[in-house]
Amino acid sequence: METPATPVTTSSVGIRYGLLLGLVSVIFSFLQLTFIEDPETPLRWLSVIILIGGIVLAHKHFKQQNQGFMAYGQGLAIGTIVSAVSGIIGGVFTYIYFTFIDPSYMARVMELTRSRMEEKGMPDAQIDQAMAWSEKFTTGPISMIFPILGALLMGFLISLVVSAFTKNSRPEFE
Repeated sequence: METPATPVTTSSVGIRYGLLLGLVSVIFSFLQLTFIEDPETPLRWLSVIILIGGIVLAHKHFKQQNQGFMAYGQGLAIGTIVSAVSGIIGGVFTYIYFTFIDPSYMARVMELTRSRMEEKGMPDAQIDQAMAWSEKFTTGPISMIFPILGALLMGFLISLVVSAFTKNSRPEFE
């Protein structure tokens, strides 16, 4: 005797794939922070591709569990939850990395940024002001908030587009 399959919900799929995506993102971020000196490398855009892939896989799983159907709103909810969960994991990792693993990382990045501003010919007063503002947003617990908000916003925008392609609405008169 077969037990009926429990239908999956958008939140269960979103959390599951958010945790998986968060793990992959942490590994990618750790490798990038450890081995690449310049944070302005084009490889940083690979994280967006990883996010898109995670959302597409979550949509695919949801559709497989729901007879191939997924409404646009469900896809948007799944993508937003995936990005929120992975963003929280990424934000916590970022805080831990900058605070405990490599506390001098941000100082190196700030120095690199300062030298780039000087090369562009910016006045010293303007550079000092920019460095002061940057330091406020990249130290302490606030350094955890911006990756979370950034991942949530980016994931929502990506989900708006991806959901339009992956949706398969259930027919109304079925």
